[in-house]
Amino acid sequence: MPRLLPGLLLLTLLGSCERAGETVLLGTLEWDRIGLPAELSEPVLRWHVAEGERVAAGQLLLELDPRRQDARIAQARAEVAGAEARLRELSNGARLESIEAAQASLARNRAAQVDAERSFQRSATLHRRGLLADAELDRARASRDQARAASRAADAQLRELSNGTRPEQLEQAAARLQGTRASLELQQLEAQRLRLHAPRAGRVDALPFKPGDQPPRGAELVSLLVGEQPYARVYIPASQRAGIALGDSLQVRVEGVAQPFTAIVGSIRSEASFTPYFALSGDDASRLMYRAELRLQGEAARRLPAGLPLRAERQHHE
Repeated sequence: MPRLLPGLLLLTLLGSCERAGETVLLGTLEWDRIGLPAELSEPVLRWHVAEGERVAAGQLLLELDPRRQDARIAQARAEVAGAEARLRELSNGARLESIEAAQASLARNRAAQVDAERSFQRSATLHRRGLLADAELDRARASRDQARAASRAADAQLRELSNGTRPEQLEQAAARLQGTRASLELQQLEAQRLRLHAPRAGRVDALPFKPGDQPPRGAELVSLLVGEQPYARVYIPASQRAGIALGDSLQVRVEGVAQPFTAIVGSIRSEASFTPYFALSGDDASRLMYRAELRLQGEAARRLPAGLPLRAERQHHE
């Protein structure tokens, strides 16, 4: 119901103006706005501008606390360093000392295998003569098989060290390094979001937070008024819509300003407001309103603040 009151007031005023043979469009003065949101939820560290101040494109507006993000960047740099070291290790292959140790291990296991083979042969001879129990022969056989397996494992380890790193392992390490570098770049990009700069020249309209506040992610930190000229946002009744076209010139009177301004119709909405879709015929059609934007002309208009009520008018000629 509160939303309908401005529309009803407009209709009442417009009705009286139409009867006097004059087109009057009521509305407010507006500027194009840019809202800069908080991309990270961090406390406001300091402001570099004040409300109402004019700023240039690229000018620093405020800073958010960077300590938490600095820690994330340090962690990402450590991950990059670890991935680089791992890739170098795999690229360089095994050290000479590791290969020599593997060779010694293979020699030791082969000697143990020879000893186990001879022990098994002696046990088998005694078993055939009936001088050794079956359990003792099984233990000798198990020791021989274990020595053989240890020799094969030592031989495989030596061949792995001698042949170097597999290409697949190098590719995996390179991919891991690329991923950590991308993560670091992302964290550094996030750190830049902690310092808000003006995307365009304009005037600071609102600074909703003060130093020490911690805005939630997505909250609007700065509202800028931008553009060369303000515009009048007015509402055209259905009875007058056909008589107003894009490019028409109207006279705008702003509340509290004696001097009238010339304004050009820049846009008109094609869809009506304030009236339900089913009330589109008969007397109800006069209640339809179409929102339009009129661009004010002249140097004096650039100094006007946003939000002032106004009226745009054009005399009808019989």
